[in-house]
Amino acid sequence: MKDVLLDTHVWVWISIDDRRSLSRKARSMLIDQPSGRKWISAISCWELAKLVERGRIGFSIPVLTWIRRSLVENQIQVAELSPEIAVESTQLTGFHRDPADQIIAATSRVLGMPLLTADADLQKYPGLESIW
Repeated sequence: MKDVLLDTHVWVWISIDDRRSLSRKARSMLIDQPSGRKWISAISCWELAKLVERGRIGFSIPVLTWIRRSLVENQIQVAELSPEIAVESTQLTGFHRDPADQIIAATSRVLGMPLLTADADLQKYPGLESIW
């Protein structure tokens, strides 16, 4: 399996060992028979911090500490927001208006990595390779 980009919720689920929320295919790729590298978009760090800020998710440690620990413990790489990704995110015809999803989708497309996501809207977007 090649490298894969994790949607923010998938990153959180594997980090807190919530195997039940993962599809059978995702569980196999990430836990049972891992191969290839795991990536997140840099915007996923922002999205997670916003969820903490709004009280929609909480941790017993500061969010930045949690992020750093999760990246190391789960061997996840961060794909930086490049000019190419920024521009691509504005050219997703018919895509919904969530800026985090736009950047995640653009990251997947620009870097040529499939997106591992449970988000049905992302799964059905034309031109975005997704796995679930």
